[in-house]
Amino acid sequence: MNTTTADTTTATTGPVTLKTALLLDAATTGANGLAYVAGASVLDSLLGPSPTHFVLIGVFLVGCAAILGVIGTRRPIPRGWATFAAEVNVVWAIGSVAVVALGWLDLTTTGAVWTLLQAGLVATFAMLQLTALRRTS
Repeated sequence: MNTTTADTTTATTGPVTLKTALLLDAATTGANGLAYVAGASVLDSLLGPSPTHFVLIGVFLVGCAAILGVIGTRRPIPRGWATFAAEVNVVWAIGSVAVVALGWLDLTTTGAVWTLLQAGLVATFAMLQLTALRRTS
């Protein structure tokens, strides 16, 4: 593979930028939070926790999404805040696994699967953000 091909490949399929990782996280987190708030009375029977839990978690997630959006649109992106966002994602992913493993929130089987899938996605966002931070240091 020559240098031109390598450069073209990197340009079109290269690593995700920090901005992209933060803004994808913001969009996903915001959509999830809004769905939790709007669907709280339906999600309780499907996933397990009470509607109040969904509303509280949803409001928290919408707030996090707003912060992620602000961080991701700054020029330059504040490294400290981006690092903090990635660290919160790591804690959220570990906490989600703990919720399932310790039987907190009376999750249904579907709720446990949903929680673990979300933990995986949140951990992926953390990995993308931390990788991008390392590349830009």
